[in-house]
Amino acid sequence: MPSAISLVTLLTDFGQRDYFVASMKGVILNINPQARIVDLSHQVAPHRVEDAAYLLKSCYRYFPDGTVHVAVVDPGVGSTRRPLLASSSRYFFVAPDNGVLTYVYDEETSLEVRLIENKQYRLDAEGATFDGRDLFAPAAAWLTRGQAPGTFGRLIRDYVKLPIQEPAWEGQALVGRIDYVDHFGNLISNLSSLHLKEVRGVTKRDRPTIRIGGTCIDGVVTSYADGERDAVHALVNSNGQVEIFVKEGSAAELLKCGLGERLTIA
Repeated sequence: MPSAISLVTLLTDFGQRDYFVASMKGVILNINPQARIVDLSHQVAPHRVEDAAYLLKSCYRYFPDGTVHVAVVDPGVGSTRRPLLASSSRYFFVAPDNGVLTYVYDEETSLEVRLIENKQYRLDAEGATFDGRDLFAPAAAWLTRGQAPGTFGRLIRDYVKLPIQEPAWEGQALVGRIDYVDHFGNLISNLSSLHLKEVRGVTKRDRPTIRIGGTCIDGVVTSYADGERDAVHALVNSNGQVEIFVKEGSAAELLKCGLGERLTIA
């Protein structure tokens, strides 16, 4: 288990307009006034657990060991869905059992997943609509105070994972999909630089053809600056994923494509 430190990250779909994020921070600081809180994002599209899982995967490992990551995109709040504490060799994760930790389960080592059952780590509240404030925030804060994961609840192994669609070959083409659309309208796929290398090995072509939304893209460029305005290009982004972009524009708008869109490399 990692040694606890007083650093908590927050990832939610709460936005910045309402009191939700401020309430969570207040609860954390009331329990541990020395805690440092970092906002990963509060602009996840409402109820988009898949988007939150992708965002968490993309940045959690850049934080110091012992960080407590709190992810609350929780359309099942107040229902029978379970609250979880996952502890890896480096981090703690506090989240609902709805698949938001899917990539963490796949990537982290020495992982233990527990239910948060101990009522000591929950605030009393009239309603059951705000576990972000009443359950996940206090649980995170108590972790920064050094409370052992074993005191939160029993171990489980039947946690929920999102269905992850892996690229697949169809003839001489490797077929993938768009997994995330970022703020700039860039279309980020589940195809990686390793998949590109695999395609080159099969087709014996240095510049593979990428097809998406009726558009053909000839090979990949190195950076956004290498693209031409109002034209669709592809590159390998800093996370190692094949990304479709328009220089200083939105590929999502130009192609009218979004999450789940099919793309092929051949």
